[in-house]
Amino acid sequence: MVLSVIAAAFILVLPVELPDKTLFATLVLATRFRPLPVFVGVGTAFAVQSLIAVTAGGLLTLLPDAVVTAIVAALFLVGALILWRSVRRGAEEEDDIVEAPEHPSFLKAASISFGVLFAAEWGDLSQLATAGLAARYSDPVSVFIGSWAALLVVSALAVFLGKKLADKLPIRLIRLVAAILFSVFAVIATIETIRQLAG
Repeated sequence: MVLSVIAAAFILVLPVELPDKTLFATLVLATRFRPLPVFVGVGTAFAVQSLIAVTAGGLLTLLPDAVVTAIVAALFLVGALILWRSVRRGAEEEDDIVEAPEHPSFLKAASISFGVLFAAEWGDLSQLATAGLAARYSDPVSVFIGSWAALLVVSALAVFLGKKLADKLPIRLIRLVAAILFSVFAVIATIETIRQLAG
């Protein structure tokens, strides 16, 4: 484990997820069910998604170094473009939450929360970032810990602070910071690619 890699993953993933549909889906789930089963279900979904993204990023490292850095640059560039376009938009609303009984068991509430978030996270920017970082640093454990920790923080904020948080989040500012971070990582990876091709 490398602390700087954990920190890089945490710092990159956190602002991407704060204004994301994931935050609002978790918030809606937390208004329907007790907080703890929602947090457990969402946290488990994030763990599986992070593991899949780290595995995908790890597979990229089997390619030649110049190809890996070019793919990483492309991943971050796509993420940056999506974020720059979304800076002008407001908060995303999550309308796809399934109807459920009023007082389900812990296991049922956790399972519903897992299913909703697992489906919502496919192809998400945090997955792109996690895969890109895993390929860039070749340290899947540290990237997984940093990414998952950021996702758990977002989940905890949504579950335990709820609507107060959603009303006060400066969505445009958070998206702007995330877009800048993705752009910086894209530039760094592009420079690395050029150096490897030149050398």
